[in-house]
Amino acid sequence: MSTATLDSTVGTTRPALVHLDDLDIVGIMHNARYALILERAMSEFWAEHGYHFHDGAPSSPDMIAAVREFAITYHAPVRGTGPIQVQFWLDSMGGSSAVYGFRFLSEDGATVFADGRRVMIKMDRTGRPTPWTDQGRAIAAKLMR
Repeated sequence: MSTATLDSTVGTTRPALVHLDDLDIVGIMHNARYALILERAMSEFWAEHGYHFHDGAPSSPDMIAAVREFAITYHAPVRGTGPIQVQFWLDSMGGSSAVYGFRFLSEDGATVFADGRRVMIKMDRTGRPTPWTDQGRAIAAKLMR
């Protein structure tokens, strides 16, 4: 089991709830749910800065992005339902890419359940890589490690 003290100066940390349908047959959080719960935490951060979808339309061209890579290492199982924390930050931001680091922690921040990285590529409506906007970069700077 991996343990660490939560460093609240890195990126942002969001509370999350593990629900019954997030568990697998042996009562631990299903491996596929980590990506979903991370997505929700990241969406919450960006929504707080005015980034959302309404009537199927993005509020910013920076909302058109896709996951290029998702890597995760599991250290300890999340056993059962209840609150956990999701911490994420930006390790780097290129012309059209953003490399996030993340970790899933116990509610008290003392246990790291999993950590990893997620690479996003900003695209235009045709699916070609395109640069992030200046506004998106300014908001993303709040997450830089």
